[in-house]
Amino acid sequence: MILSGVTVLGLLFFLSSLLVFLSWRRGSGRGKLPPGPVPLPLIGNILQLNLKNIPESFLKSHRWPVARYESGCLEITLDIAKEYGPVFTVQMGVEKVIVLYGYKAVKEALIDHGDKFADRGSMPLLEFVNEGYGIGLTNGERWKQMRRFTLMTLRNFGMGKRRIEERIQVEAQNVIEELKKTKGLPCDPGFIFGCAPCNVICSILFHKHFSYKDQKFLCLLKLLHENVKILSSPWIQVYNSFPSLVHHLPGSHNRLIKNFQVLRKFILEEVEEHQRTLDPSNPRDFIDCFLIKIEEEKEQPQSEFSIESLVPTATDLFTAGTETITNTLKYGFLILLKYPEVTGKIQEEIDCVIGQNRIPCIEDRSKMPYTNAVLHEILRYTDITPLGIPRALTEDIQFREYFIPKGATILPFLNSVLYDEQEFPNPEKFDPSHFLDESGNFKKSDYFIPFQTGKRICIGESLARMEIFLLFTTILQNFTLKSVIDPKDIDTTAVANGLSRIPPFYEVCFLPL
Repeated sequence: MILSGVTVLGLLFFLSSLLVFLSWRRGSGRGKLPPGPVPLPLIGNILQLNLKNIPESFLKSHRWPVARYESGCLEITLDIAKEYGPVFTVQMGVEKVIVLYGYKAVKEALIDHGDKFADRGSMPLLEFVNEGYGIGLTNGERWKQMRRFTLMTLRNFGMGKRRIEERIQVEAQNVIEELKKTKGLPCDPGFIFGCAPCNVICSILFHKHFSYKDQKFLCLLKLLHENVKILSSPWIQVYNSFPSLVHHLPGSHNRLIKNFQVLRKFILEEVEEHQRTLDPSNPRDFIDCFLIKIEEEKEQPQSEFSIESLVPTATDLFTAGTETITNTLKYGFLILLKYPEVTGKIQEEIDCVIGQNRIPCIEDRSKMPYTNAVLHEILRYTDITPLGIPRALTEDIQFREYFIPKGATILPFLNSVLYDEQEFPNPEKFDPSHFLDESGNFKKSDYFIPFQTGKRICIGESLARMEIFLLFTTILQNFTLKSVIDPKDIDTTAVANGLSRIPPFYEVCFLPL
């Protein structure tokens, strides 16, 4: 027993020493990094951040216990952005992260120095799942080839054009038929809201449409929803800070890894079916185009196109194309329930511009300034990805008065832009007038960046905007919303606030017009 205890202590000492060494090595030679709160040994600033709501840690003052005595608790007040300015450093485990706070800092980095801030920052768990492939987390030539090909292929299949608009319109009508089946009774709209965007991306990737009762389809939706919840949990923040240690522990990351294995198995089965039925002269969808590209470049040693890269790339598109829109729909209709006067004004505009005799089309958007403003305000207010997705530097840079080395992790804090008090007065309040001028016309804003900005801007932004407009207007053209509780009592506070902001559960009655 004594030997066992000594062995355990020795292992703990070795691991502690290793972490200290790694922390020192990552910090040495970095030059003058931006200031930030003093990190604790080994764990950095984790105890000084609210892992359930990291964006709030950057925005507001919090009291965190640092030491406890018989006479009470010694506390410090942490207000990071206010104390250290628009560019500051926090340490997550042994990894130093440079945070960009506010529009000026984000724009200066991601747009003015876009090429230098173009790499994807470290996200260890998702990197493990994707095995270094895909479009979301890769860098360098691999990322450039995947992004260029994906953009070209999505545009060829109608992204942002009439061709894809018709697919969304058909799916919107399917949603209407499903909502009619609720017969005006209280229902959880999350399932139906998930089916529509999932089928849209399936039509692009696989040239398939799934019945809302298809068991495989339902299983995939469940996995996607569960993955987003796990990725937005505090545990994943801990995993990404100490991946080499946490990876071997029990925890929700194991469930996420298994879920992604199921998703990739589904994608691989689709790829194999496409290989059997491929007609190179008549590509049906994204997978067909990718398979043709693999064949065209099979003799090129520098080609990034292979089955190993196809599956993760399709998985990235499938996941992002489903969950982002689903969360926006769920959150958006919760807000409309809370503000019935806003819903009424949208429906008045629908009656005036579209009427009841035809389905909405994307051309209607320019004639509906109030509806357009409401949808922009939903995207601003809900801020589905508040922290943004981490970036990394492609080379050393002198950024303002700081020297930041190549490879440094950069976190563009999108919430600080979307909630800017000068651009959006009373940003904590849902207010469509943020996007309307004095005459009631729609007003654009450079601060509106829910899909990120710069070289890594969301590849499906135009598709997402089209889906959001057509699905919202089609549903409100056909139904009045009724809350099961007093609208004043509706709480829109997110239940998770990590990688994504997830709305709370609610029920709604869809009453046919």
